[in-house]
Amino acid sequence: MHSERDSETTFEEDSQPNDEVVPYSDDETEDELDDQGPAVEPEQNRINREAEETRETLRKDCTWQVKANDRSFHEQPHFMNTRFFCIKESKYANNAIKTYKYNAFSFLPMNLFEQFKRAANFYFLILLILQAIPEISTLAWYTTLVPLLVVLGITAIKDLVDDVARHKMDNEINNRTCEVIKDGRFKVAKWKEIQVGDVIRLKKNDFIPADILLLSSSEPNSLCYVETAELDGETNLKFKMALEITHQYLQRENSLTTFDGFIECEEPNNRLDKFTGTLIWRNTSFPLDADKVLLRGCVIRNTDFCHGMVIFAGADTKIMKNSGKTRFKRTKIDYLMNYMVYTIFVVLILVSAGLAIGHAYWEAQVGNYSWYLYDGEDYTPSYRGFLNFWGYIIILNTMVPISLYVSVEVIRLGQSYFINWDLQMYYPEKDTPAKARTTTLNEQLGQIHYVFSDKTGTLTQNIMTFKKCCINGQIYGDHRDASQNSHSKIEQVDFSWNTFADGKLAFYDHYLIEQIQSGKESEVRQFFFLLAVCHTVMVDRMDGQLNYQAASPDEGALVSAARNFGFAFLARTQNTITVSELGTERTYDVLAILDFNSDRKRMSIIVRTPEGNIRLYCKGADTVIYERLHQMNPTKQETQDALDVFASETLRTLCLCYKEIEEKEYEEWNKKFMAASVVSSNRDEALDKVYEEIEKDLILLGATAIEDKLQDGVPETISKLAKADIKIWVLTGDKKETAENIGFACELLTEDTKICYGEDINALLHTRMENQRNRGGVYAKFVPPVHEPFFPPGENRALIITGSWLNEILLEKKTKRSKILKLKFPRTEEERRMRTQSKRRLEARKEQRQKNFVDLACECSAVICCRVTPKQKAMVVDLVKRYKKAITLAIGDGANDVNMIKSESRPWPMPLELPERRNGMDVLGGYRHLTKALTHDEDTCDMPNKSSRWGSLALFISLFYIHVDLFCFPFLAAVPP
Repeated sequence: MHSERDSETTFEEDSQPNDEVVPYSDDETEDELDDQGPAVEPEQNRINREAEETRETLRKDCTWQVKANDRSFHEQPHFMNTRFFCIKESKYANNAIKTYKYNAFSFLPMNLFEQFKRAANFYFLILLILQAIPEISTLAWYTTLVPLLVVLGITAIKDLVDDVARHKMDNEINNRTCEVIKDGRFKVAKWKEIQVGDVIRLKKNDFIPADILLLSSSEPNSLCYVETAELDGETNLKFKMALEITHQYLQRENSLTTFDGFIECEEPNNRLDKFTGTLIWRNTSFPLDADKVLLRGCVIRNTDFCHGMVIFAGADTKIMKNSGKTRFKRTKIDYLMNYMVYTIFVVLILVSAGLAIGHAYWEAQVGNYSWYLYDGEDYTPSYRGFLNFWGYIIILNTMVPISLYVSVEVIRLGQSYFINWDLQMYYPEKDTPAKARTTTLNEQLGQIHYVFSDKTGTLTQNIMTFKKCCINGQIYGDHRDASQNSHSKIEQVDFSWNTFADGKLAFYDHYLIEQIQSGKESEVRQFFFLLAVCHTVMVDRMDGQLNYQAASPDEGALVSAARNFGFAFLARTQNTITVSELGTERTYDVLAILDFNSDRKRMSIIVRTPEGNIRLYCKGADTVIYERLHQMNPTKQETQDALDVFASETLRTLCLCYKEIEEKEYEEWNKKFMAASVVSSNRDEALDKVYEEIEKDLILLGATAIEDKLQDGVPETISKLAKADIKIWVLTGDKKETAENIGFACELLTEDTKICYGEDINALLHTRMENQRNRGGVYAKFVPPVHEPFFPPGENRALIITGSWLNEILLEKKTKRSKILKLKFPRTEEERRMRTQSKRRLEARKEQRQKNFVDLACECSAVICCRVTPKQKAMVVDLVKRYKKAITLAIGDGANDVNMIKSESRPWPMPLELPERRNGMDVLGGYRHLTKALTHDEDTCDMPNKSSRWGSLALFISLFYIHVDLFCFPFLAAVPP
């Protein structure tokens, strides 16, 4: 029998959450956790289940079929879908895109339909119809038609201008050209003429017109470098690699013309980083993944030419699948205007009804005996009152301000120009003025109560510099000479002995250089060799110099550091990697790359040395590395102590380890790896399971420490925001110690701040829940709620909470339940009712717990949530908006911040054009712009004020125009005939 207590998570019953571990995956659901099978499964059952899953996968998942150089294949009847009545179209979209809303035929009806959704416009349309009825008309019809046409015309012209700009942009993109195989050779064709299955050629700096499978390129092993700024904003180059067989046989034009490969893959979707498919060619199947697909919107870089086969075109491409519908955003002024218009409607109806009743009464008592009232002698008083009701609706129409919406739009447009012209919001370092990209939400600037900010790239510069390291338990990076003597002032290390040094690394520990050159400790050289090998960085030579292109600044900093210390990464192919080890070039065979992802939080590479030995090198977060270390690691505790020291200095850390692999062990593992790499369904999960088998019993080498400096002026900006009574919440995935030290560095936390942690507030919330439960009862709903502060007034407090404690406190914790064979019997009506009531109680308890947490957090001057997932970032923003009804601002610069920004019930995109916040670009201008908008100037800021001058100006002018519309416009109406 299940009870309410069985499903609850309480403070006393559960173990303490782990502050170092990031919570469950964002894609993991309660059902998935429950449905995981038993640990031990019979072999025959496993074989049968896998065979059935494979058959189901082929039938369901891989339903998108593409054949190369065969357009007629995709026009077969079974690929046709009914669009409208008997009209059928192919399910494969053409490559022309359409972002505009109207065409020449649909503009007038669609635009009028959208405009008449506004209550005021619809009211005046009804009014115009009433005025056309002679029995009730008291004003000429043109007195309403003319102002209504003016309002509709102004709005229609504005919408038309915006849509014409969209048409021009679509035409510009659709008419771009590339080379497509037609009639046996490459011919120039427009993008809109490309179809699924076409083989195309792209050259350096060309935009990719569709989602294509990379077949070959001019680079060794058909590598292709792409810039994905249009997709994720990252300016670092990413590399893609073609299949070895297509690289070998599809280099020439004649071979591409006769290519007849067949692809079975997943249906079009919006997952930018995932792709599952199979290429069938020459009676052989080859697995396809995201590393072999070039997405529309990317740009070919550092590659002379490449060939590809179109898989998804036009609206089916991943970038178009991610371009959701534009949501109409409303501000408080909009809601206020709608409320006022609805209120005026009610008042107008009541006044007209009162006058009509009075008229009917007067008509019955006096009207029929008046000689000058002769037009309605044949009508009854009640019917005359009914007609006069509509007459009063017409004659009092000026109570509804028809120009209200236009007036506010004009105000906002003028306000946007004031923002653009404001010299105090100009950032001279980047030559960046403020630019209002929208005129919808400008007045919201002065009404922000909470700012949710990411840390990396937002508070910090996202320019990574190698500062320190720990090798074999010893810390390197302090100021000391070659004899290990520490000095307060010491000269910078001279890397002139290294021909590959770039001269950009500032390092002061001469003893580390001595250890590298002497070779006394093999672990030191092994440490930097790992940094030079275990990565996905691409290299190209420009004017004889090595130029690294990394997918992340962290990885680029580590490879550059290894280069300066004598272990330079020189080149890579599909199966090899070349490294200069203290001047000696050596080439290693790459047997497998175990990719990094947000769940694994580590990356590994398996290489074969020229001597024939096989080794696995791995780098990753300390939490996942320490779980996979061999029991006999003598420097485990010393490295952990070093990690704590690095975290206290706000440095970003990674652990490095390696493992020797026997030939037989590798061969057995490689069979499983190859089998998992061709699985069509749940390929990522299958690969992760295989990776786990080899990434164990690792030997710890040490840890790296990278510095990510704060943006210039961040402490001053946060201080000004605090004066404006704006709360700052930092949401980051970093360790608790790192996040806390960043809080002190940016002066979000001070020495006088009393810090509360997850375990502290969990006890407070548990006590509050018990008190609320004890006060509850039959008459609880009739007792007004009492606001009880969690902390005594007058104290400066801050909250630092990890993702694990966040799940514990908000009752979001998910645990795997043991699978026990249970016989399920039909439940009685009483059991169903009891179960439903239990669920409702749990939901009510969860909601109350969330509300208490928000109340407690809002009593703190600052909140830092660390070790949180993107889903938790969005959840925190949503909770504050839901329970505080406040206007919030979410700032982020990476893909993990998208959920946080999109969680806004009324999304608030920054009206100001901020400088880039990623890859080392300065964000100070953005913060300075925001500070200028939210506070007064420093010279005149005597009192805290959270209303910007622009927000105040917009509110004042808007209310003034509303006043004019309500009270002055009626006197300007046309005189009745």
